[in-house]
Amino acid sequence: MNTSLLLVAHGSRREASNDEVRALTTRLSTAADGRFHQVDCAFLELAAPLIPEGLVRLIQGGAERIIVLPYFLAAGRHVTEDIPAEIAEVRANHPEVDIVLNPYLGTADSLPKLLLSLVAH
Repeated sequence: MNTSLLLVAHGSRREASNDEVRALTTRLSTAADGRFHQVDCAFLELAAPLIPEGLVRLIQGGAERIIVLPYFLAAGRHVTEDIPAEIAEVRANHPEVDIVLNPYLGTADSLPKLLLSLVAH
């Protein structure tokens, strides 16, 4: 089964911030080392591609399963309502594709260790 990964960020009016997410996506794809058929990013608002466009792009690229990874630290409205609603719209139009919403970044067990690794004594 062709499984793809979609990193979802908020999006910013500051294009350099969106470019950081795009660069992270490239690094994520490299680190995944072939684990996913495709790795891409999409944004909730303010930048392209938006979530539905990102999902459809992966589907058009042959994805049979898409894991959506929200690049968010807390469970605000975007994580609990907006992102699931965007995914539901695409699911309705593409029931043949398994779209899985992963937990958001802030829930990762490894996050405290990662943050501590960034702290210089």
